Amino acid sequence: MPGIDECLLEAMRLPGARGAALIDWTSGLALGTVGESPGGDQETAAAEAAEIARLAAEQHAFAPDEDPEAPAAADTELPVEDLIVSNRDSYHVLRFVGSSFDGSVFLHLWLARAEGNLALARIRLGEMAERLVLA
Repeated sequence: MPGIDECLLEAMRLPGARGAALIDWTSGLALGTVGESPGGDQETAAAEAAEIARLAAEQHAFAPDEDPEAPAAADTELPVEDLIVSNRDSYHVLRFVGSSFDGSVFLHLWLARAEGNLALARIRLGEMAERLVLA
């Protein structure tokens, strides 16, 4: 199971990856970063991404519809899996890491729009989030 550094380096191998970070959305602190940072300041970028993640994670309007026949979801389960923010030249993919980390950690991948593959990035970040081990 990969740790933080291995996970972030794996994220940087995705086509179009410009930067990646593992961020705690309750504190706004980056637990690890690699590559470039949006705006050039890793601490500011982490805090701003954490604010967006926190807003989405705390809103139950984004929660999936309850299926009466499905098993009950864990209370610590977040209502969203990931967020995508796009602008003229890039994508920002925020992938929440499962409840094994108190549900307060997410991966932030910054992709160049021209070279990036958004679908592939979402799939790979999901896989990374499942395997990630904080050390």
